[in-house]
Amino acid sequence: MYAIVEIAGKQYKVREKDTLYIPRQKANAEDKLTFDRVLLVSNGKDVRVGTPTVAGASVEATVLEQVKADKVLVFKKKRRKRYRVMRGHRQRYTHIKVDAVSAGG
Repeated sequence: MYAIVEIAGKQYKVREKDTLYIPRQKANAEDKLTFDRVLLVSNGKDVRVGTPTVAGASVEATVLEQVKADKVLVFKKKRRKRYRVMRGHRQRYTHIKVDAVSAGG
């Protein structure tokens, strides 16, 4: 069984026991999260597509940790003008494990 779920404006295909990185959520480690914006649910032979969401369907997950992505360096330079700027950015993510996918009624 799998589901397509929308989390923070992005869509993810999830199954039970999957782990994934999602945009940062305000939750601590071992907290439980429930996502109810399920766009599609499939159990292998039956597919339910929502309009826009599947009624009663939800995905339950456990927060494993809050992490940061690798550093992305941005370097700007204008030749012959003595202008150089280097900036770095590390995006924050929440690492979750999907516990259950329920298809609802």
